[in-house]
Amino acid sequence: MATKFTRRDFLKAGGLTLLGAAGVNALANAGHDHANKSKVFAAPAMQHGGDDGTMPNTVGEVDHEANGFNPDDILTDFDYGEVSTLPNGQTLREYNIVAHNKDVEVVPGIVYPAWVYNGRIPGPTLRATEGDRVRINFANGSNHPHTMHFHGFHPGSMDGVPGSGPGGNVLPGESYVYEFDAEPFGLHLYHCHAFPLARHIAKGLYGTFIVDPKGGRPRVDREMVMVMSGFDVDFDDANDFYAVNAIPFHYQNHPIQIKVGETIRIYLVNILEFDLINSFHLHANFFQYYPTGTSLTPSEFTDTIIQGQAQRGILEFSYKYPGMYMFHAHVTEFAELGWNGMFEVTE
Repeated sequence: MATKFTRRDFLKAGGLTLLGAAGVNALANAGHDHANKSKVFAAPAMQHGGDDGTMPNTVGEVDHEANGFNPDDILTDFDYGEVSTLPNGQTLREYNIVAHNKDVEVVPGIVYPAWVYNGRIPGPTLRATEGDRVRINFANGSNHPHTMHFHGFHPGSMDGVPGSGPGGNVLPGESYVYEFDAEPFGLHLYHCHAFPLARHIAKGLYGTFIVDPKGGRPRVDREMVMVMSGFDVDFDDANDFYAVNAIPFHYQNHPIQIKVGETIRIYLVNILEFDLINSFHLHANFFQYYPTGTSLTPSEFTDTIIQGQAQRGILEFSYKYPGMYMFHAHVTEFAELGWNGMFEVTE
């Protein structure tokens, strides 16, 4: 019986480099319409982990300036909106969100035709306090229908799902205002809910929505947002690369700087499409875990958690010793294809 050689085997064996740009273009273009074609300007050079101590990686750096966003900034960028007070005394937080097409270099040499909110993947991290009025002025600047569907409580007309009203299918050039009270407190997310749903999510239309409890959470030294996702660059409904905050291997190449004894809070969201589960493993440490962030009492003290798509949770931890510490998906394939990072802990 012949042994099946899968696309992922091909990638890990250096197939993209061996195939060259023309071959990758052929893979990406086969059987797909113009809107879905992956624009590969050059094949990426791949460094593969081995007995010499090297870790899997891409060679070179994506052009963050051309992309219009940098994962280092996304890590700590919280958007509290434009704040005002309604006549009834309620706090109003207003956000302007635009969906449009954007070419994003996901690894050196592969430029992916993404759909984005406000020019970035993931979209802005929207943040409010429980009970605030949230108003999202959404405009569709793309050439496909898009929506914004928020997890949490809201009227059906604000659900952003086809069949729920005008906001459930915002056509190109049109706009809609989503407005609701921020509740319950916790870690939530938003994403496009237009069909085909898997493609609209996989191409980049998702982001984090944090609702803080009225009294706030206990103080920590630093807060970070990590959104786990993947990229299917050849459009065969299977991921070729995996990442936190969109760019594979970014936090491996650029370790996150923290101090010994600092309490770190991570808002971890899984929006991975085409795979059933994702995971997070922290090396040489344990963390308190708050599923969905809807309780102020942790449910678990662990070093590894598993999340299905749209599951999320809050992690809190600190390091006792200086050094370089890895964090990654505890699915080795995901880690070797980009979902891998490092904390550099210093005195």
